[in-house]
Amino acid sequence: MTTLLINIKELLQVRETNVSKVSGSDMKTLPKLENAYVYIVDDKISSFGLMAAIEIASADTIIDCTNKVVLPTWCDSHTHIVYAGDRSQEFVDRINGLSYEEIANRGGGILNSAKKLQETSEDKLFAQSAKRLEEVMKLGTGAIEIKSGYGLTTEAELKMLRVAKRLKETYNFPIKTTFLGAHAIPANYKGNQDGYMDLVIDEMLPKIAEQNLAEYVDIFCEKGYFTLEDTERLLKAAQQYNLTPKIHVNQFNAFGGVALGVKYNALSVDHLEELNDDDISALQGSDTMPVALPSCSYFLSIPYTQARKLMDAGLPVALATDYNPGSTPSGNMNFVVSTACIKMKMTPEEAINAATINGAYAMGLSETHGSITNGKAANLIITKEIESFHVLPYAFGDNNIEQVLINGKVI
Repeated sequence: MTTLLINIKELLQVRETNVSKVSGSDMKTLPKLENAYVYIVDDKISSFGLMAAIEIASADTIIDCTNKVVLPTWCDSHTHIVYAGDRSQEFVDRINGLSYEEIANRGGGILNSAKKLQETSEDKLFAQSAKRLEEVMKLGTGAIEIKSGYGLTTEAELKMLRVAKRLKETYNFPIKTTFLGAHAIPANYKGNQDGYMDLVIDEMLPKIAEQNLAEYVDIFCEKGYFTLEDTERLLKAAQQYNLTPKIHVNQFNAFGGVALGVKYNALSVDHLEELNDDDISALQGSDTMPVALPSCSYFLSIPYTQARKLMDAGLPVALATDYNPGSTPSGNMNFVVSTACIKMKMTPEEAINAATINGAYAMGLSETHGSITNGKAANLIITKEIESFHVLPYAFGDNNIEQVLINGKVI
């Protein structure tokens, strides 16, 4: 099957030679072609270039993209979309003055989601999660990471990861899975944090590895949740199962989690709403991607990641949704890109780089996704007729996506 996109007003993120990520001042540059084409064979990009130089006479499907922008689909490297129910009551509680921590301390938050998930059958959990996945695909997400962490028992954590695996197989969609058993301390382990870490390391980890249910390991390294000592213990144990770290750090406090992630060769350190000079120094010279989650900052009214400080230090930045029922009940990457521009003062070029090629890097997909490069997956966004790609973050309340291609097919 062949597909030809013609008369593309702006073709974004074109890379003749693949790059794994872009950093620092290079993030200001978003390579593009005007009046361009893309030729797709089966599920891969076969060629692209200027319409003036096109030599392809026909294709099974031809899509006229006059006055439209084409770019790679968003790569959302941090989500929790496998969950049960919602936490809308906690949303109201926050409006009425309770903090995130206060809600958690009275049995809400992650423990609330864990209880619901434990009581939900695997098939129902799959159905709820599949609906969310279909929604974000239509909004332009073409690759996604899914974490566990709302199970907090061995069976419930395994159930979450089985659902994520089933989503990947059902939709033939690039999904990366992360084991986040150390997301919160279950109520029955209150006062026995070491005992729960024993369960995570000695029982959960081996079973997840044996069933090949995750590629990455995560932990909520934060005051009131898991300590630096807990984090190091887990990351060290995960090495024997070849699980690469992708860890929650610096959401509310900065106390050394970034440097610890770098020490254990974390693929990414995520959140970073709080950031200090030691964190910057630790990231410099490393292969670890800093990931910002601006929708979480928006929803919880907490600080935004200092993306400019990271980029000025020569570092890369990726953007992701943090889609989850408690702190970010949205998987809309378009809103993430807009919010990064509006609240974090990233340029549209920087934000799109962060949400495509750097997002792909942050989940180990930069060889196959994140840019317009021959041989990469034909996962593409076709916009409606717009003046330029700047309209995508500018018109933050509009859906300017007309079509999404996944594996070369319009969904």
